[in-house]
Amino acid sequence: MPDRQETSILNIGVDRYVLRACQRHAAETVALCAPEPWDFGPTVPEEGVRILRADDVGNAESVLGALYRAGLGDHRFSAVHSGDEFALVSSGLLAKHLGCQGMDPVVALHFRDKFLQKHRVREAGLSTAAAMAIEDIHDVRHLADTPFARSVLKPLSYGGTGFTSTVADYTELEALSREFRARQLDRRTFVLEEFMQGEEWIADGVVFEGEVLFFALGKYGEPCLDALREQRPLWARAMDPDSESWAYDLAAPVVRGSLEALGMTTGVFHMELFHNPATGTVSFGECAARRGGGLTEEQVLHKFNVDLSECGVLCALGKRPELDVKIRTGAVGHTHLLGRPGTIISYPSVTELESLPGVTYARYEHPFGSSLPDSIEFIGQSLGLMLVTGDTNEELASRVTGLRTYVDERLVVASPRMTFREHREWHESNWPDHARLGGGVYVPPTV
Repeated sequence: MPDRQETSILNIGVDRYVLRACQRHAAETVALCAPEPWDFGPTVPEEGVRILRADDVGNAESVLGALYRAGLGDHRFSAVHSGDEFALVSSGLLAKHLGCQGMDPVVALHFRDKFLQKHRVREAGLSTAAAMAIEDIHDVRHLADTPFARSVLKPLSYGGTGFTSTVADYTELEALSREFRARQLDRRTFVLEEFMQGEEWIADGVVFEGEVLFFALGKYGEPCLDALREQRPLWARAMDPDSESWAYDLAAPVVRGSLEALGMTTGVFHMELFHNPATGTVSFGECAARRGGGLTEEQVLHKFNVDLSECGVLCALGKRPELDVKIRTGAVGHTHLLGRPGTIISYPSVTELESLPGVTYARYEHPFGSSLPDSIEFIGQSLGLMLVTGDTNEELASRVTGLRTYVDERLVVASPRMTFREHREWHESNWPDHARLGGGVYVPPTV
């Protein structure tokens, strides 16, 4: 592999941690930015990164067009890297076209297509849900006589538990079909999976040339589907490899076997597992060929001293990550802050949050004046996030609950669709000193 001064990397996306790693290990970085992150306002390093705009970074035509318009169509990149879930396959195809290092597009496909993924893992003899593909969720009449027990319906390739539901019979499946059709949902191919019992675990790690160098286990505070259905903020905690070594022993064969079955030999991964306490078994849920969302990067960095984003960039460049794993004592987790529907007026500052017991990092995803939706449709559609620590798992869970209440009690949101009268009354009740809104009679001072 070329030295840093000879290395040029094409990164699909503008993740701040990934671009920081690109700066460290490549002399030149070109990053593709889609409209949504551009409008959101990505944090982009000032030096060593050239940003190109593309309408759809998951579309090869869009990306190639951006490269050619910038005069880089024939540029000799060392590698193509992406941590963007929706650009993994196209980045692999792009690497092949450019003749440089990158993930094999067929391997990337098996980390995106949940039906193919389950099929591969089951063929390898590992425990996972039975699954069937529904080619068009807008028309499920051909399944009217198909018997199935309680199942999970989800898009073939999406993220954040988006558009995911449980169904018990054909009647419920047909009702969801009508709903998605009425909403003109553009994702038409779905998967119907066997419902898996148990706790939801997470494994985030690094594999290089077929060897799993590192993985960190985590555990959701509640099932993702429950949090989404009940419109509650999701949270997760790291599992300690010393005090919970039994969990790592159970998960390790499934993690390694699943990666091998899916063909990943080099890269970072985010895997979801089901642990059934009644049987003491772990089953494969699904896996992505990228770092986990939320504050996974910060949580793993805090607990294990491992920078997953840097590992992903190094793997893309064909360089073995030299890990210096240091396990921090105590509990650590991260939580979403859900907010409330309406226009955001104010909330506690990041400085204020980070001064509270146990909060080591906080960030908001929405500025004042922006609006939160009536309901969230996928995990991650939240007001913000916090990285929280505690001496024990019990203290961590208690702090997460208390901190979310703290923010919610200080969050000021103007409810959506108020009449002007209702909005005026709401303003006057909250800010009486600033409340003369079109009312009041002027009385001149005495001469």
